[in-house]
Amino acid sequence: MRTLALTIAAVSLTLGACASDPSEGYSFANTYVESVRTISVPIFDNETFETGVEAELTEAIVKRIQQDTPWRVASGTVADTELTGSITDFDLRTISFTRGTGLPQEQTYELTVDFAWRDNRSGTVLVERQEFRATGAYVPDRLAGERIDIGRREAVAELAEAIVHQMRSDW
Repeated sequence: MRTLALTIAAVSLTLGACASDPSEGYSFANTYVESVRTISVPIFDNETFETGVEAELTEAIVKRIQQDTPWRVASGTVADTELTGSITDFDLRTISFTRGTGLPQEQTYELTVDFAWRDNRSGTVLVERQEFRATGAYVPDRLAGERIDIGRREAVAELAEAIVHQMRSDW
């Protein structure tokens, strides 16, 4: 009996610490916009000379939406909302050099995008970000021999996750 009373007290204290509004503290409430059921994600524009990354990023975003959100991906004209974007820059940066040869030992692949999420029903912009960046590291030196594709995939995956995370309601 005493154990039951302690358990009830502990649960009461724990639930008492939760808020019904996610912006006011811990909450079990949904942090996604509940009025949205479907979203369209056309292929992002690409203003860089790095070909094919726009299709990879769009595919990664669609997969992330399908895995992590309650929304369903639909075609443009019938979807409640639309996520559009443009890859504005890509850059390779050398982090470290191999001693003796001066060749790159570790590099990063950085992508920069602008994106907007609009409600097709009202025309309202739900989320908009400029110069949103993600980076993927890779080791091209002779011993590891990683290709640039490793950094590119990592940057695309990180960017897709961050974009979908930005689409959550303010909390």
